[in-house]
Order: sequence, then structure tokens, then C-alpha cells
Amino acid sequence: MSPRHALRRPPRGHWVLLSLILTVVAVTLLFEGWTTHEVDPARTKRPCAESIPRGADTGRPVLRFTGAGTETAAMPPRTVALTFDGGPDPVWTPRLLDLLAVHGAKATFFVHGKQAARHPGLVRRIRDEGHEIGSYTYTGGDLGAASRPRARMELGLTQTVLAGVIGAHTRLLRLPHTTTADTLCGAEWPAARRAAGQGYLIVASDRQDRKPADGVVRQYSHTGLGFREARSVLRDPGVERFTTVSAGLGQPGATGRAPLAERLKGMGLLHAQELGRALPRAMAWALVVAGVLGLLRLAMLVRFARIHARRRGARRPGGPRASGVTGPVTVLVPAHNEEAGIVATLHSLLGSTHRDLQIIVIDDGSTDGTAAAVARLTDPRVTLVRQPNTGKPGALNAGLVAARHALVVMVDADTVLEPDAIHHLVQPMADPSVGAVSGNTKVGNRRHLLGKWQHVEYVLGFNLDRRMFEVLECMPTVPGAIGAFRREALLGVGGVSDDTLAEDTDLTMALWRAGWRVVYEESAVAWTEVPDTLGQLWRQRYRWCYGTLQSMWKHRHAVRETGRAGRFGRRGLGYLALFQVALPLFAPVVDVFALYAVCFRDPVEAVAVWLGFLGVQLATAGYALWLDGERLRVLWSLPLQLFVYRQLLYLVVLHSVMTALLGTRLTWHRMHRTGTADPYQLVEPPADDRGPRPHRSKGALR
Repeated sequence: MSPRHALRRPPRGHWVLLSLILTVVAVTLLFEGWTTHEVDPARTKRPCAESIPRGADTGRPVLRFTGAGTETAAMPPRTVALTFDGGPDPVWTPRLLDLLAVHGAKATFFVHGKQAARHPGLVRRIRDEGHEIGSYTYTGGDLGAASRPRARMELGLTQTVLAGVIGAHTRLLRLPHTTTADTLCGAEWPAARRAAGQGYLIVASDRQDRKPADGVVRQYSHTGLGFREARSVLRDPGVERFTTVSAGLGQPGATGRAPLAERLKGMGLLHAQELGRALPRAMAWALVVAGVLGLLRLAMLVRFARIHARRRGARRPGGPRASGVTGPVTVLVPAHNEEAGIVATLHSLLGSTHRDLQIIVIDDGSTDGTAAAVARLTDPRVTLVRQPNTGKPGALNAGLVAARHALVVMVDADTVLEPDAIHHLVQPMADPSVGAVSGNTKVGNRRHLLGKWQHVEYVLGFNLDRRMFEVLECMPTVPGAIGAFRREALLGVGGVSDDTLAEDTDLTMALWRAGWRVVYEESAVAWTEVPDTLGQLWRQRYRWCYGTLQSMWKHRHAVRETGRAGRFGRRGLGYLALFQVALPLFAPVVDVFALYAVCFRDPVEAVAVWLGFLGVQLATAGYALWLDGERLRVLWSLPLQLFVYRQLLYLVVLHSVMTALLGTRLTWHRMHRTGTADPYQLVEPPADDRGPRPHRSKGALR
């Protein structure tokens, strides 16, 4: 293990912080969804099955429940109590207040708690101008249809908001979806009694046939219609006084000062509501950003893959690659406890059609039978170098010292190569400007669902990317599984550095900055073993992502350089920052917003948007599989990938970014090998003659 990366494990504290943030976001979204897009059956009033008791049906609009029964009250003659339901509304409430001020009238505003939280300044203006404030519940749900816990929340939250906004509670209540007292029928009647038990005075309105000169409680809405109706009544010459409900009844004001604890809780609720309103808006913008970035990336991948295919076809009849590179090649195979797969790897190399090979296996302090398995091979082309454990970069540098040839191929000890892989891999070296060549890595152990997911990712996310990188001349990584290098280029950059956990990415970026080109050879196929558990996948991708971030930071100055280095820096580093870091941080919004929309908005629209994203991904994945000569039937696993696999990769990026920001040195994570990269262990071999067919070398594991 390299001491540079064994300093300490990543801190655990940020997981606590992340969990706390996610909990706050989830609760806030649920609360915002409930208050803005009600999911309770109390959205509309149910038809009444029974009428209110006779003692309450007196035509008087104000009801008080006592031990002796129900008391009712009305306004004195020539007195009108103007009441406005809902709101405050940013458009009509100021107009109503201005209208009342012109006529010197006072009114009672029955406000929604959620609207009061959104427009606290209007609530304060209502109070400051001498008007009265009552409760119209938090969301305007029908308390008769609502469950008892929901009804308590509707009333309690409204009081909490008022405590936070004006530091007071109100004892006036109007039940939503009711007008005159006789509409408090059916389930509304016991709901009204329960509210009265909490100290509320229930306020309805007078029938429209009752004249204002007789004294009435008039009910209007916070709309243009309510404004026009109120303006008409205010001009009635038969009315002497326009007043509040409490003043009309000759009682003190309906509001009382709230305790300090309730005021503090109210202010907290206001901030929560503000956050709740901001989150869906931010999610909507993030959804747009993620969608645009995702579609842009897919469009770029497809376009440049087509350009790459045309260029590749144009090169086949002639050009530098047609001359043929047949010189000797040194193959470096770093190995640490690779007993399970090393024999299959070496047999695939020995079965190569490129016969002039020097194969150097660097046993980097293995504690299993890796060295013994290599020693049993008698082929003179295989050389075993043993050394204490120094990490993969140290092992590759030791092999580089022992290399005799100008062309060096590096492969992982769990990789099984096609017979013609090395021949195809070194052909681009006919161009003297090429310093490294990336091969085509395929997943060998794709028998199970996790392997199928990684197979699709390798074909779509890695190999399709490399086609684009070659066209744009900004290949950021030659994978450790299969890559060819000029020994001159490797020595020129000081060998393989152990500055980062992604030594292959670091090395590739260093080659670009040294002026070398890096290209992709899709016909050089190697089969690799991928993690077969989520835990191993997490550790592998965490190392990759963190190492990539380290490499990007190390080579960040390439964006200011000229020539190939500058082109790589601006294109390659820009692409990685935008699509490999920023996009995964935005992408979870697609899933979260879809879930939010299904629960609280239009589920059909949400599912349609989600299926649209899925359809684009399926089409692009199908195109990538076709280019690689793979069967399309594996696409059935892609929708399932969106529910588990994608979330894990999101967390990997988030965890890596947070760890990098904290400046933590990460321990080296090594995957447990099982020797399942042999392509003949595949359930589904490649599809047709367009794609490479797996070989079976003489000693391949069975």
C-alpha cells in the first residue's frame, strides 16, 4: 500500500451532516407539498346528509358553544361587518386595504395560514391599519372532511404563523367551504363544536336577502369579484358603520398576545415555509440544468461517435495505421493478491497474435499464491519480478525499469485480452505523435444484475466517451485494464506517479501536457472483472472519482497552456468538471422532483417527464451497444438501474467532492477478485460478426 494514500480514512462527520440536510429537505418538501398541493380528502366540501340543530339555525351568523347549548349573535342595525376569506393575496389585499382606507372602514380578514406565512408584510399591514384578523385554517381544507389530526394541524399551524408574524393569536374562525350558519351541516357541525372547544368563536355570514341596513356580516373573497362587491356595499347610504366582527358584537379585539415560545416557534415555521417555497423552485431550475446538460452530453456522444466511425472507416484503406506496427512489445502486469485471475490473464497474453512479447509480472508484495501461479508458467516470454508492497504506481515503475522494448502495454491482473487485442492496440503507434492508446474494456462477469448495469455503463459511459475524446483530442484516461504507451513518453513524464489514487488518469493528463496525443482503439478488446457487490462497487468508484478529482486539481493549469496541453485542459478538464462532477450533483433532482410531483402535483406529467429521460437514455444506450457489437437485450436492465445503481453513483460523487473539499487523504481500496473476467463465463457472448468474439486460450480458466 502506498504510504501517500494511507494517512487516514475519510471523516464520518459529513455523513451526519448530509443525513441531517437530507432529512430537513425531505420534511420541508413534504410540508410544502401538503400545504400547497393538498392530498387530504378535505379539498372540497362533502354534501350534507343532515342539518344543524334547530337552536343554532336562527339566521344569526356568529356562533358560540356553551355548556347550555349554542348561542348565536348578529350585527346591530345599520352596521355591516365586512369579512374577507383567504389570502392575504399580493394583488387584491393591498387594493382592498386601500379601498377600506378611502371609506374609513374596518373589516375582518380571515386568512390562510400558508398565505400569511408567504406574505407576512400584508398581515402586519392589516393589523397596523386597525383591521381584525381571523383564522381560515392553514390550507383551506374542509374541517368536516378532514381527519382530527389534520384539523388540529390546520388550526394550530395558523395560530403558530400568526404568532410568528404579528406576535398574537386569534379567537375568530371561519370554516372553509361554509357561508351561512346552516351550511355548517353534516360533518362540519361536530368540527365546529370541536373548534369552539379550543376557544374559537365561529363566524359565518348572513343570507344575501338580509339588507345591510338591518345589520349583517358580509363575506367576500380575495379576488376581483370580492373587491367589486365590497366597493358596492361601501357605497350603500343605509349603512352607518363598517366595522369588525368583534367591534360589531361589542366585544374586545379578537387577538391576544402569544407567549414567547409560540412566537419563536412561529418564526421558525416562517423560515421553514420560506425554505419550502424555495426548494421546489430550485429543484425546477436544477431539473432544467440537469436536463439540458444530460441532453447536451448525449447529443455530443452520439455526434462524435458518428464522426469517429467515419474517420475510422476512412483510415482502413490506407494511412498511418495501415502500414502495420509489428515490433516487439513489453507487457506490464502489476499484481497484488491476484491468484484468482492471474493465470487467465497470462494465458490470454501468451495466446496473442502479436508474438514478440516481453511479459513482466510485478508481484507487489502478494500474500497469496500469485507468485507461485506465475512461476509455474514455463514460457520464456514471462518474467516475474517480486518486490515489497509499494502500490500499483510503484509496481508499474519497477516493471518499466525492466522493460526492454519501446512500446509498453499495461494491463490489470484480472484482465483477459482478445487474441488480436495487442496487435490492434499498438497500431496507432505508427503515428509518431501518439504517446498512448486506450483499449476497449468490456465487462466479463455480467451474469448478474449488478454486472449487467456495469456492462451498460462501460459501453455507454466509458467507450462512447472515448470515441468523443479522440475526436476532440482530450482523452483524459487510458484505463489500467488495457493501454499502450511509448516507453519514451513514460520516462519523459517521470513514470507513473503516486500523487493521486487514479494513477491512470494522472498519467494520461501528464502525457497530454508533455505534448503527446492519446487516442482510442475500439478493436483492442479486453475483458475485465467488475465488482459483484454494492460495497465493492462503492469502494472502487469512490477511489476512481476521488482520484479523478485529484488529477483534475493537479493538472488544472493545463487550461492556460498552449498546444495540445491547452486543448486538453480546456476540453477534457472542462468536460469532466461539467459532466462528471456537476451533472451527477444535479441529476438526483430528476428523481426527487419526479417523486415530489407524483405525490403532490400532476403524476401523469411527472411520469411522462421521467419516461422521456428514460427513453433518451435507452435510445443512446442502444446506439452505444450497437456500435460495440453487443446484444440489445441487456437494455431491459437499464430502467432498474435508475432506482439503485444511479443513486449509488450520485452518492459516490457527492462523497468524493466533500472528501476532496476537506482535504482528506484516502486509503487505497482494493477489490476482491474472483477470477470471473474470462469472457467464456458470460451468459451472453457478443452478438454478431461486427463485434469482437471472445477467445479461449489454451489455459483459460474454466
